[in-house]
Amino acid sequence: MADHKKLAAKLLDVAGETYAEQAGIRLADKPSPLYRLLVLSVLLSTRIKADIAVAAAAELGKAGMRTPEKMRAATWQQRVDALGRAHYVRYDESTATALGDGAQLLLDEYKGDMRGLRKAADGDAGALHGLLRKFPRLGPVGADIFCREAQGVWPELRPYFDRKTLDGAKRIGLPGDASALAKLVKGDDVGRLAAALVRVSLDKEVARRL
Repeated sequence: MADHKKLAAKLLDVAGETYAEQAGIRLADKPSPLYRLLVLSVLLSTRIKADIAVAAAAELGKAGMRTPEKMRAATWQQRVDALGRAHYVRYDESTATALGDGAQLLLDEYKGDMRGLRKAADGDAGALHGLLRKFPRLGPVGADIFCREAQGVWPELRPYFDRKTLDGAKRIGLPGDASALAKLVKGDDVGRLAAALVRVSLDKEVARRL
């Protein structure tokens, strides 16, 4: 256990930045950052490099599309252009459409506030996962991404370690069990550990640095 805790601490130092942080999102239990996390999760859902998806989320933020109202008000071309500046190609046009439709869905169903979705799930991570999957282009993988990152501000999701995080844990000799992994770090750091383990699963170089 002690060795595992040391390895987890080093992993946080090496790769413990959440994807939201990387995208310039200061995650909090507030409408705008939660919506931006939803957008980031959609972008990360496609078969594209994570760094490009993160850059695309940042570009949309810089363009002012930080709320569903702003996303809906932007033209389709403005969304495409923001994605293009981050080299989010191949999926830019369909994603621009999905983001507009998703913004409308959030406004219609939850008055533009992701906390309404949290309330509807009533503390059930499985129910939340299902509600997330109703958003365009947000399948099981995207819902996992949202829950992994949101556990930093929605404690009822902890510990949230999906298959990709568990694969990363096994790669570096950490337990392949969510409860065991959560015990290796402080509660507030569980989301950071999950993000770091995803990076391990995607990039062998991260594992070598440990």
